[in-house]
Amino acid sequence: MTQVAQRWEISGEYFENCSCDVVCPCEISPQGPMQARPDQGFCNLYLVFHVDQGRYGNVELAGLNAVLAVHAPGPMAEGNWAVAAYIDARASAEQQEALGAIFSGSAGGPPAGLTGLIGTNLGARVVPIEYRNEGKRRSARIGGILDAVIQAVPGSADPEREVIKQNGHPFFPEVVQAYGVVSRYTDHGMSWDNTGKNGDYALFRWAGP
Repeated sequence: MTQVAQRWEISGEYFENCSCDVVCPCEISPQGPMQARPDQGFCNLYLVFHVDQGRYGNVELAGLNAVLAVHAPGPMAEGNWAVAAYIDARASAEQQEALGAIFSGSAGGPPAGLTGLIGTNLGARVVPIEYRNEGKRRSARIGGILDAVIQAVPGSADPEREVIKQNGHPFFPEVVQAYGVVSRYTDHGMSWDNTGKNGDYALFRWAGP
């Protein structure tokens, strides 16, 4: 019997921090989104999602968090990514399953567009995730794994105004330019520090299938 795909919709806040310099070449390359070679030759990246509102079928998801950590050995569009997922420990078993389906891409919608780029799936862990929005600063923490703080780059004309990029990001066509204030990740035999490197944050709204 064919399983009917669940309809889902989530909206909230996201931020990321990668190992490229400010500004990330993936987002401004004339070759197209994710086509440019990363500044270091590889890309170490994490994406943090905080769900303000959302549901997967009848499962409510408001207030929960998820994190994806990605290592790409070359230009992002060439694939062969190693990806690890982290699901909020405050989620029930049903909520964990729903978040896993959404962020793995198996539930369709925007994340499904990245599944072909993944070479190594490092699996998902259920962990306590702390998330904060403090004005022009975003932060997330997973004990012993991730300590992440990014902050908006001050504008040249007005330091109090955020620098908005309308660029080639595959998910978020308009983001705030930021940088890593503190950025350390260690897990799955990987360890990186993206302090001072490129960051972005934005609102998002996704749905599927």
